[in-house]
Amino acid sequence: MSIAEKVFLGSLMKAEYLLKDTVIQPEHLESTRHKELMRRMVELNRAGRNIDLITLTTLPDLDSFGGMSYLSELLSFADLERFEGIERLILDLWKNREKRNILTVAANNDWEIPKVIAELDKINQTKMDDHTSLQQALTNIFEAPWEDQNILKSATTGIKKLDEVTGGFQDGEVTIVAARPSMGKTDVMLHFAKMSGWAGYLPLVFSLEMPEKLITSRLIASTGGFNRRKMRDPKRMLSENQKNKWSDVIGELNETYMQIFDGAGQTIAEMRAKTRKLINQFPYKKPIIFIDYLTLIRSSESYGGNAHLQVTEISKSIKTMAKDFNCPVVCLAQLNRSVESRANKRPMMSDIRESGSVEQDADVILFLYREAYYDKETQDRSLEIIVSKNRNGPVGTIAVNYNEYTGKIEEKKE
Repeated sequence: MSIAEKVFLGSLMKAEYLLKDTVIQPEHLESTRHKELMRRMVELNRAGRNIDLITLTTLPDLDSFGGMSYLSELLSFADLERFEGIERLILDLWKNREKRNILTVAANNDWEIPKVIAELDKINQTKMDDHTSLQQALTNIFEAPWEDQNILKSATTGIKKLDEVTGGFQDGEVTIVAARPSMGKTDVMLHFAKMSGWAGYLPLVFSLEMPEKLITSRLIASTGGFNRRKMRDPKRMLSENQKNKWSDVIGELNETYMQIFDGAGQTIAEMRAKTRKLINQFPYKKPIIFIDYLTLIRSSESYGGNAHLQVTEISKSIKTMAKDFNCPVVCLAQLNRSVESRANKRPMMSDIRESGSVEQDADVILFLYREAYYDKETQDRSLEIIVSKNRNGPVGTIAVNYNEYTGKIEEKKE
């Protein structure tokens, strides 16, 4: 029995939502037992029933599937992070079997070469997820003349001028936010995340460095305008006035529906598995993914420690993720130290670590710069957002007010 098929079926039993969006059909499986089991899963799912171990053990012909012990064995093979890879493997194996069948039939029946080629081509074109019946397409559009069109074309950055320049965060696009440490990268990301959440998106924050508790405390500080230091001991340090505001701030943040994943060294495959799960939990919301930050993502291979190859793989995978989920991805990046040795310390493309592929794959690149970080005497408290690459529009600099004590970011008053 194919181990790939066991992993596949076990994963479906463990996470039922995968059945709704898997590209694999029962006939793609090789084992007759597995085919039949997947058919039962599809039937149960259509009837609105679960396809977990408990439900499957109630099948009248349970023995023909190897009984309870075989189903338990399948479940033990479940591996949600490798699910997409397993799907591709099963599909490739199916295509190879189909090709062999065609060649056998062709040999036995003396087919002409063009016919053989045409039949083989059909298999190669099998893409499982691009089929829409016209009936379905017409149903989808039927109500259009009477429905308000969904205006939510892009997630707002929460900064009017930045939205004007970039058009907000676009579906399928990658935005890189890059800066030196302590410039306010995480605060900017959290500002973007909560603003897009309030606008109706589902912000998924993958924080590979900062624990969830710290992120939550930063969100409360910046939203309520509380000094971050006071968040260490709110009972002692917050004023009565601030305490009265506390539950309102929490209520507001609740409405962003933000989801935080703070595991260190996550891979893109893990992020994809978690994103897929949440898309199924919140079917009416479009996700927007935030990653803090690029070089902390674990690549699928070590490339003999070659950082450039690792960053290239990760950068391409982020772009693929944005396309596959058709949602915006915003990823933070560290800049290397070369900035510090220049008279003008505003960042440039070449300051991004291992920058080549990142520069190429990103649709928008934003650099952050604060004069006050380098010149303690200056009265200028603003944060510059430098739009250095913008695939669909102009480049330029937008200044916002930044309070480094609370982390709050606000439009500059005209």
